[in-house]
Amino acid sequence: MQADKIKVNRLLKTAKGQIDGILKMIEEERYCIDVSNQLLATQAILKKVNQEVLSAHLQHCVKSAIGEEDINEKMEELDKIIKKL
Repeated sequence: MQADKIKVNRLLKTAKGQIDGILKMIEEERYCIDVSNQLLATQAILKKVNQEVLSAHLQHCVKSAIGEEDINEKMEELDKIIKKL
């Protein structure tokens, strides 16, 4: 993986902390909207991590495949992942 590992680790640790907090909120039977807001915040962080990983993939893996035989494979991979978003 070519993404900024420090940035990705920091974001994932933040998301992990938020998930731990959400689990505690559920145990404490906190207000549903508060739980939902925390879930949305965690999803936003995970989306940011995914964008970082995909951006690095474009800048490194796809860029290096341009002009090579495996460019079609890289393009198909990107197409599949974009359809999942």
